[in-house]
Amino acid sequence: MTKNTSFQPVIDVLLETDQPFPKKYLSLFSDMDPALLDLLLDAWPRIALTTKLTLLADLDARLSEDTIVSFDDFARALLTDPDAPVRAAAIRLLTECDDVRLIPIYEKMLASDPDVDTHLAAVTALGLFVDLGEMDEIPASAFHRTEDLLLACLRGGDKPSVKRSALESLGYSSRSDVPPQIEDAYRREDPAWVTSALVAMGRSHDDQWEDHVLEMLVSENDDVRLAAVKAAGELGLDSARLPLLHLLDDEEDEAVFAAAVWSLSQIGGEDVREFILALADHTEDEDDLDFYEEALANLAFTEDLAALDMLALDPDTDLLEIIQLDDDLEDDEEEDVAASKPAKTAKSSKPAKKKK
Repeated sequence: MTKNTSFQPVIDVLLETDQPFPKKYLSLFSDMDPALLDLLLDAWPRIALTTKLTLLADLDARLSEDTIVSFDDFARALLTDPDAPVRAAAIRLLTECDDVRLIPIYEKMLASDPDVDTHLAAVTALGLFVDLGEMDEIPASAFHRTEDLLLACLRGGDKPSVKRSALESLGYSSRSDVPPQIEDAYRREDPAWVTSALVAMGRSHDDQWEDHVLEMLVSENDDVRLAAVKAAGELGLDSARLPLLHLLDDEEDEAVFAAAVWSLSQIGGEDVREFILALADHTEDEDDLDFYEEALANLAFTEDLAALDMLALDPDTDLLEIIQLDDDLEDDEEEDVAASKPAKTAKSSKPAKKKK
């Protein structure tokens, strides 16, 4: 049986509009053979738009769950699709692709594509290249071209949602003219702009935003509060530990509650481990328990880094001590996770799904 023949059932299902697409076929779209890709693209115009979008959404979900798969080749082929929702979905499939050749493609789309959702997807995807540029993992020319493009978008005449997304992507940048843009967005009365400013603050890894983030931890707007909670964790603000612990006592929004747990695992410190263990001890929900176990593992990683940083400051500490401490911390992490697993005696009143 040839590859083309083995892939034909996939195309047949896609062409049947009343047939649900089997999840078992999703992995076949990863790292597609050129011949199979050509076969699929030949049939693509005959596939219903709703089926296309469902497939692309399923692939996006698989991408978030499986770090091995890559749908880059398929997604690239759809960047010029005549249907705008398909173009936008294709960009979202490429948000983890670090190929700098995508930058001029996104630039062209921002200049000529009439669809707002496509613009939104493009400026979101460009955030990866700002982040990579700050870490010197892409050429400086590509990095600065991306910054210029996002700043032009932020200052230009695009839709507010696109401009806000551009600001969020610029959050990774240490460029001097970015902080004033973040401050300006924060000072607006529009909660959507404040939310984007907080997202950018978290991505900046700059504690100059500490007071702003702490202030918004008590915002009455759920989106603003969620963004502030996440930013507190990303910035590792020790000053946010107690406010976050107090927030969890009364928080009704599940997304904010889960984000607060995760942020505490990023911050660490007194009472955090005990608090997360108590949450794990009072839930029977498997998803919640998995989340708390991940938070405990992340907390151990946070504590590991903090301990290594402290040892690095001590000139009398040798490498063997650092290695031994690292092993001890790993043992502690395994014990904490194991201790949380059998404890399923009562249902938690605040279920927490994974929101990272």
